[in-house]
Amino acid sequence: MGIFICPVCGENLEISGKSYVCGNHHCFDIARSGYVNLLLSKQTGGGVHGDNKLMVKARRDFLEKGYYEPLCEAVAETVKKYTQGSSVILDAGCGEGYYTAAVKAKIDQSNIAAEIYGIDISKTAVEFAAKRKTDIIFAAASVFHIPATAKSCDILLTMFAPYCGEEYSRVLQDDGIMVMAIPSEDHLWELKKAIYNQPYKNKVKDYQLEGFDFLDSQRVRYIMNIDNQQDIQSLFSMTPYYYKSGREEQERLSKLENISVEADFEILTYRRKGQKI
Repeated sequence: MGIFICPVCGENLEISGKSYVCGNHHCFDIARSGYVNLLLSKQTGGGVHGDNKLMVKARRDFLEKGYYEPLCEAVAETVKKYTQGSSVILDAGCGEGYYTAAVKAKIDQSNIAAEIYGIDISKTAVEFAAKRKTDIIFAAASVFHIPATAKSCDILLTMFAPYCGEEYSRVLQDDGIMVMAIPSEDHLWELKKAIYNQPYKNKVKDYQLEGFDFLDSQRVRYIMNIDNQQDIQSLFSMTPYYYKSGREEQERLSKLENISVEADFEILTYRRKGQKI
């Protein structure tokens, strides 16, 4: 039995043919690409949510060129450090599955048997993820309404996704591990200076999180040399600045043919606080 539960009634879901079905006969078909849609309209308000196809493709193309490979390698190594045989790993906000697939590959190389799941609110993103054919189980779902059994996960990975401590704590085992990647203060500073009149550095919040014990931090920083306009546009579209920029900033961006920009990340590791009796 997997970790997924019915988003309608909360009963366990089991695979029956090409669908997930619960004991109350709610049925969710598995898409041709391999993912299942467990999003309810009341959870999203209807309409399209998450990244659209253009944005997902731009991010996939940028990541596949290896610009964030040092971060990807460090994250996969961190997850492997805490993975034991039969561990259940959930990538909450998995996007197109770049980091999820890297974690899977790292664990497979170590001959560790683990179940890996990925969820994202963007159906387009999880479709791209499922098409990687990595034996990872993907679902369209919100991190604020994770369709997973309580205490079903040993490790939760969150890469730049919205933080929902209550849900993350609910699905993690007592003493389960959360690995979180965030942009640090100098991330993309040179790009912001080239585009904005008054750029500002990222503010890194206090590491302490309610319900979790902070274990460790690792900073990953290096220079990316980007030598074409397409990759510059793809990078910018992956950031929150993309939504906040106006015509003037977009015109400046379109004139950039190459740039050396710092990638600056932090990988934070936490342990869920166990319930005291």
